[in-house]
Amino acid sequence: MPQNRDKTTKQRILESAMKLFAELGYKNASVRKIAKSVGIRESALYNHFKNKEDIFLHIASEIFTTPFNHDENMSTTIAKSNNPKAYLHKFATEFKLITFDKNKENLFRIMMIELFQNKNLRDGFLNEFHNKNIKILAPIFFTMMQEGHVRSSDPMVMAQEFLAPLFYLRLHVTLLRIDSQATTALSSQFEKHVDFFWEGIKVG
Repeated sequence: MPQNRDKTTKQRILESAMKLFAELGYKNASVRKIAKSVGIRESALYNHFKNKEDIFLHIASEIFTTPFNHDENMSTTIAKSNNPKAYLHKFATEFKLITFDKNKENLFRIMMIELFQNKNLRDGFLNEFHNKNIKILAPIFFTMMQEGHVRSSDPMVMAQEFLAPLFYLRLHVTLLRIDSQATTALSSQFEKHVDFFWEGIKVG
């Protein structure tokens, strides 16, 4: 029972913090305000998170999560299948869904601002978005190479080349929305990126 209660409290903290970060910005959303919003003492909040940066990074990790973060076996199975391209489509689709999630849009904007001002957040972002995703993608591309699906190359470079345009598309959507411009034209670009990328790495 205590574990369930702790988990629930932690989730409530994250949900309240997400709303406050989006409404007030990172600097103005203090630990005291987050704790008050949850209905717990400020000291109790520290039982779950080290500080405000820790809370923010937990939220950031959810914003940049990938479809197979916790299922390495599924990733390998898809990579070995007769349609490994399907894995890349699933990966890109997850980014697309998050990109067009308006509830997380303000948080993404805030994150982009804070990255230039806070080294701890920069380090955390690089780990959560870049390092973790590369560690997921590189072995998948290596498996595809072993199975003869894609041409032999550096799997780390291949992973980076696949990931970078997805981040750019997400940033592009955010920039357009800041000026209330239409983003419809970008909706299909995630799938087009996968198709274009696959044509460049596939065997035969």
